[in-house]
Amino acid sequence: MTSAASNTAIALLSGGLDSATAAALALEAGKRVIGLSFDYGQRHRRELQAAATVAKALGLAEHETISVNLAAWGGSSLTDLTQSVPNQGVEAGVIPSTYVPGRNTVFIALGLSLAEAKGADQLVLGVNAVDYSGYPDCRPDYLEAFQTLADLASRSGREGHGTRLWAPLVEWSKTRIVQEALRLGVPIEQTWSCYAGGEIPCGVCDSCRIRDAALREAGRPDLASR
Repeated sequence: MTSAASNTAIALLSGGLDSATAAALALEAGKRVIGLSFDYGQRHRRELQAAATVAKALGLAEHETISVNLAAWGGSSLTDLTQSVPNQGVEAGVIPSTYVPGRNTVFIALGLSLAEAKGADQLVLGVNAVDYSGYPDCRPDYLEAFQTLADLASRSGREGHGTRLWAPLVEWSKTRIVQEALRLGVPIEQTWSCYAGGEIPCGVCDSCRIRDAALREAGRPDLASR
């Protein structure tokens, strides 16, 4: 592995605020960052458009988008258009309908595949266990277990230099994420976190409400959806 390759990171880029902030943190740490986005049959294309815009704005070295149709079997209000997305608040201890079965497991596996192919030593994840009722695939114990799997499942891992999973935001509040995004110059207005796919964020879905509250608390109500 060359020194250039070993300073490369793959950042899973959804188009939302969290993944953009995580990618920006990797850039600040001196990494050459390749973005990886997924067309997984989500409700709309807005977040994929945002991911491409953010990748360009941040100056990522490359940006890949691949398709994996998790909507084929539904199971989530983000992939099944017959379900409504929640807008009544997140109940503590209850995993909401926006959880997509197996999404992060699939995405991380594909990210690790790209990382090993590119010789990247880091896989950057914008997952957060605090503001979204702790999706099962956004929790620290899940990430720790996946790291063990990654080390066992790859040639680079078996050789002792496997890709490391890095999730800097996993236990941060949304307000802290906004503050870091502002400090890093992340183009917040170009990110897309809304569950709906209109011209502007809906302002009423759980994702919008959590994001908007954090923006106001961070002193940037001008960036809130409404």
